[in-house]
Amino acid sequence: MTAALAIVKTDYHRKAIFMSQADKPAGARKFEVTCSNCNLRETCLPGGVRTSDLERVENIVYARRRVRRGESIFAAGDEFRAVYGIRSGFFKTSLIDDEGREQVTGFFMGGEILGMDGLGSGRYTGSAIALEDSEVCVMPFSLVEEMAREVPSLQRHLHAVLAREIVRDHGVMMLLGSMRAEERLATFLVNLSRRFVRRGYSASDFHLRMTREEIGSYLGLKLETVSRLFSQFQKDHLIEVNQKHVRILDIDALEQVLAHK
Repeated sequence: MTAALAIVKTDYHRKAIFMSQADKPAGARKFEVTCSNCNLRETCLPGGVRTSDLERVENIVYARRRVRRGESIFAAGDEFRAVYGIRSGFFKTSLIDDEGREQVTGFFMGGEILGMDGLGSGRYTGSAIALEDSEVCVMPFSLVEEMAREVPSLQRHLHAVLAREIVRDHGVMMLLGSMRAEERLATFLVNLSRRFVRRGYSASDFHLRMTREEIGSYLGLKLETVSRLFSQFQKDHLIEVNQKHVRILDIDALEQVLAHK
């Protein structure tokens, strides 16, 4: 470990004393699985790092933390201190509007990074809430920055993560601004399918961790509309639905829904 990195790490330990309860690594434990043998390495932050540099980069993972369903790892307005790599589980990010209503802004699964929204302002812009019992890797951003300066491949991968967040936000704006209701739901299901495939899971058979109401909030649709569209897609033999379990029967036909604007 370099002297600079040691100083940064010591500084983080000192700052941790003053963290809010939401930001503390409470429930965090020292990790047994390292980045080098993690099955999500290629999709998480260390994914773009050369094998020769990986041992050094593993120092940015301060701890692993278990998060129960319904718990948050940070809330809107909390001071930005760390980013979180999802080791297992599923999360939603959301905002509360002036009238106290929740607006879901994203869904995140294993291998994806939470907390990048706090990079610009120094505070998280939304809350990140577990949709099932989950586990995250806590990566203090001061350590990430320091290591990125020493390991160029990590810096490039960090830029790629930021680019994905920009593309994701742009995609949501397009989704809400120009698509019909059926196109929005079809896009949502196709996107989930592709993300599951990148993680080695089935492209056509998966369990939705979010409620239909949360899907509606994310897509800008009423709950009744989401339920009607699921029923319509099932009637058209595009999907098969059993409560939260979804099986895509005809991915090509589902993608055709997007082509007929």
